[in-house]
Amino acid sequence: MIEIQDLKKGYYGVNVVNIPQLSIKKGESIGLVGNNGAGKTTLFRMMLDLIRPDAGEVLSHEKNVASNEEWKEYTASYLDEGFLIDYLTPEEYFHFIGGLHNKNKAQIDTELENFSDFFNSEILDRGKYIRDLSKGNQTKVGVAACLIQNPQLLMLDEPFANIDPSTQIRLKNLIKDLNKEKQITCLISSHDLNHVTEVCDRILLMEKGKIIKDIATNSNTLQELEEYFSVLS
Repeated sequence: MIEIQDLKKGYYGVNVVNIPQLSIKKGESIGLVGNNGAGKTTLFRMMLDLIRPDAGEVLSHEKNVASNEEWKEYTASYLDEGFLIDYLTPEEYFHFIGGLHNKNKAQIDTELENFSDFFNSEILDRGKYIRDLSKGNQTKVGVAACLIQNPQLLMLDEPFANIDPSTQIRLKNLIKDLNKEKQITCLISSHDLNHVTEVCDRILLMEKGKIIKDIATNSNTLQELEEYFSVLS
């Protein structure tokens, strides 16, 4: 589904992403891990054509994301609160996103019922603008807005970072269900090794812009990653 070829991005003479080749198959759940500055978010932003690479290309369904927009029809992403429209209420935002995908208000309201546990009575019917929500609740809005699009490709950057433990568990279950039932391709960047190894069947470890390990998740993966980062600390 995704092919990356000779992808490079640098700032002030320093390479922050340098990936000769990477393939991601349809239905795979990919975890992207690495310390701050490893290049994870920069990679995501190039995959979403938010920034342009210095060299190379990202192909989605064999088409370059920088030269066509077809990928936007089946890709949903939440990297940070900048993806939200903060002067709207959550309901207004969900209806706006749904409208972009030819869904009416009734359809969106019905789909939002599936997120009642995930929202935990903190999102809907609160009379708040998105800008007035906590970081964790903004993340809930961003993730739910992705899912109501029914994407083929879902990209989330640090989705577990600001949400409480109960919501983390609910989010993990959502991601597992999506991958199992709908075969959605998921890319999740996270500093939480425990969560990402639990929900992803493949882990990419980045360091200084390079993918230095590509691991099929098994019972030893978490320990392997913890040992790697322990050496670096």
